[in-house]
Amino acid sequence: MTTDFRQFAPVPPKGWNSWDGYGASVREEEVKRNADYMSQHLKQFGWEYVTVDIQWYEPTADSSTYHNFAPLVMDDYSRLLPDPKRFPSAANGQGFKPLADYVHQLGLKFGIHIMRGIPRQAVHQSTAIRGTTKTARDIALNNICPWNSDMYGVNVALPEGQGYYNSLMDLYASWGVDFIKCDDIANSVIYQGTHKAEVTALRRAIDQTGRNMVLSLSPGPAPVKNGAFFQRTANMWRITDDFWDDWALLRNMFDRAAEWSAMSQPGTWPDCDMLPLGHIGIRSVDGPGGDRQTRFTPAEQRTMMTLWCLMQSPLIMGGELPDLDDWTTCLLTNADLLAMDDQITAKAETYRDDHVIVWQATSPVHQYVAVFNVADEPVTLTPNQRVRFGIPQQGTAIWQGQPAMSAVTQPLQPHDVWLIKA
Repeated sequence: MTTDFRQFAPVPPKGWNSWDGYGASVREEEVKRNADYMSQHLKQFGWEYVTVDIQWYEPTADSSTYHNFAPLVMDDYSRLLPDPKRFPSAANGQGFKPLADYVHQLGLKFGIHIMRGIPRQAVHQSTAIRGTTKTARDIALNNICPWNSDMYGVNVALPEGQGYYNSLMDLYASWGVDFIKCDDIANSVIYQGTHKAEVTALRRAIDQTGRNMVLSLSPGPAPVKNGAFFQRTANMWRITDDFWDDWALLRNMFDRAAEWSAMSQPGTWPDCDMLPLGHIGIRSVDGPGGDRQTRFTPAEQRTMMTLWCLMQSPLIMGGELPDLDDWTTCLLTNADLLAMDDQITAKAETYRDDHVIVWQATSPVHQYVAVFNVADEPVTLTPNQRVRFGIPQQGTAIWQGQPAMSAVTQPLQPHDVWLIKA
């Protein structure tokens, strides 16, 4: 196949993922509920992906805690299948096709999370690989994920190893999957060389199906030195570990965004991770607290959305969509902000001190300047500072929806942002 995979994601992907709300335990009715809401309220603003995160093949999954060596649902060719108790439409070997069809009928796209490798139970049972006489044990490598025991690595130097990934992607293509989030592959200290080989094998496997599937790699932080490799193989890759509603994590993201922003280009997007907004932690024990509303203040939520969009990170909502309040809905549907995310062609951090960080960006029709107060106390921007930071004389304050007067002193509260479009 010669199709350029970068055309699958010409703008940063936008959607919902089940992890922040349900950990490893999301159920079919919960996925449908969020898909219904997205179709009715967010699709018109560019939100389109609905992704089932990790452990959809594990009958015992009940939170974000992994159950080591739990039996998994698997077909005769060593490929994991959705648990029909949690996903009733997957019964009788139908897999995710009925759920994908449901999502597609809403005008949306369907995604799934997978782990790098081949199931441990397939290796232990020496189960078959489609199209070959070799078994799962013959192609397995002993490079098991340190935080999830389900999978062995795959020796893709063997034709049968590539063949396994091909059969896996063929199955997902037959289900109608549009988005693959592959985990335990973007960042590895011990097995980085092997993981690069499996990323390449995954890219080839998707390409040979002929189906347009966005490829997302996790977890982070992905090494910056591998940026060019990721641009050749994936549509998006995580530049951070799991991101939660904690100011220290958000403050740290400015460092990562500054390093990676030049690589945010059409079709290949460094990923700041999900947006922990609204109602999260429904059945998850990760993050700072359990079942809760986001712990980010309104100012911090504006800062997060602004940085993600200036960076042109994918926007993947983590909160329960049907529970959105008016405030969070406005964050997700700000037309000026989303247009900036889609249309800017150059962006960079241009100033930093202990109190403020300044970003500038341009699109074919607009100039943008954002001043972030990263301090724990208010700051005041004087007209002279506004000139020094490159803030246009005339413009609109996007979050306030009003003209930004150049001669007026601008107060900025802790952890807040002033974003100007000219």
